[in-house]
Amino acid sequence: MPGRLKIATRGESQRTINQASVKRHDRAVGMVARPAWCVVFTAKCFDRSMTAHEDAPRVVCASREIAASAQRIFELIADPAQQPRWDGNDNLAEAPGGQRVRALGEVFIMTTTKGNVRENHVVEFDEGRLIAWRPAEPDQEPPGHLWRWALEPIDSSRTRVTHTYDWTELTDEGRLPRARATTAEKLQASLDRLGALVEGD
Repeated sequence: MPGRLKIATRGESQRTINQASVKRHDRAVGMVARPAWCVVFTAKCFDRSMTAHEDAPRVVCASREIAASAQRIFELIADPAQQPRWDGNDNLAEAPGGQRVRALGEVFIMTTTKGNVRENHVVEFDEGRLIAWRPAEPDQEPPGHLWRWALEPIDSSRTRVTHTYDWTELTDEGRLPRARATTAEKLQASLDRLGALVEGD
């Protein structure tokens, strides 16, 4: 039976993606087999046709190849204590150790550079391949934005990494200016810092 990946999203507890069908589609069009979220979200992310504040793209992403294994890269992403080292948004200050994410539904704590504490709810997870979380104020529901990292191994020492910021469900007016300011260039900065960390070791 083909493997199925569980993903929790806002408004629904879980849905499944048939990864085998995605692989068949990718082979048919001559692509390297990749998870469904890479296909779907890459198409959205690189739409640059909307520029006005009201029409700013609500899904932005950046992608690059990094000369390291997927698991090695994933360790730096899934361990919150490591995240300030590569944060190109200059928003993350520190996180307590011992919070390495290992399952869907976990929550990790992060303190921002402004001193705010955030509870990050893990809503997508596939060890070594995918992690996404929704930030929230302590004891509050997530307001509707999401950070995602998808890793696609090219071979044992090279990985295609895609970083996505999705604020399609964000409605809090006070958070919209910062969401609009989170550009693909800032996501690219995180990718580049992450690449420098693993490629420089």
